[in-house]
Amino acid sequence: MSISRRTARSVRILGVASATAALALGAAGNALACNIRDFSAVASCDDNGKGIITVTDTDASGVEATVSVYLESNGADARMVGSKTVKGTKKGATVTFSEDWAPKATYRVRIEAGKIVNEDISPQLTAPSDACKSSSSPSPSTSETPKPSETASSPASSGTPSANPSESESSAAPATPGDNAPSPAAGSSNLAETGANSNTPMIAGIAGALVVVGGGAVFLGMRRRGASKSS
Repeated sequence: MSISRRTARSVRILGVASATAALALGAAGNALACNIRDFSAVASCDDNGKGIITVTDTDASGVEATVSVYLESNGADARMVGSKTVKGTKKGATVTFSEDWAPKATYRVRIEAGKIVNEDISPQLTAPSDACKSSSSPSPSTSETPKPSETASSPASSGTPSANPSESESSAAPATPGDNAPSPAAGSSNLAETGANSNTPMIAGIAGALVVVGGGAVFLGMRRRGASKSS
């Protein structure tokens, strides 16, 4: 009889332990299961000043989910911004939609993850009250940029073609070598041609003296010849 009491007590202990383990596993399973609370959305501006909508999935189970974003107007869908798939991670996986949102615009974000989740993120997404400011500088208009035809004229439109440099040089009259040379002095030109120098007056005097001496000798010789004929 004591054995049966011990057995019953052991069975009860095992039952409690099994129930506790089942509750723990159930809680862990619920914690890892995909849930709408794992998703969040925010409207912001990227580095270029463009509007974007970012949806984050922190589902640690990694269930693939489809994210669809709709612009709302008067409580109804005005248009669909886009639809993308995402697999959540414990740190969070994100998908981004390019959207030039207006200040305080409202968006509905729908999450579909198989048969686990099929509902909207609540509350709906509301854009910030200040619009994005583009950081890129405006590109110059085409009218401000000069065209090549306006900045430089083509050779064909410049009128009569210029003469060939070689032809213009050959047709020009050759320059006289002495045109630019300084002209010689008036008194020195004849001396250069005849070879005269500073000794010319002395030579002329000697020549004159010789002529006089020669004339005197001829005169004396003629007189002696006449005297001898008369005797």
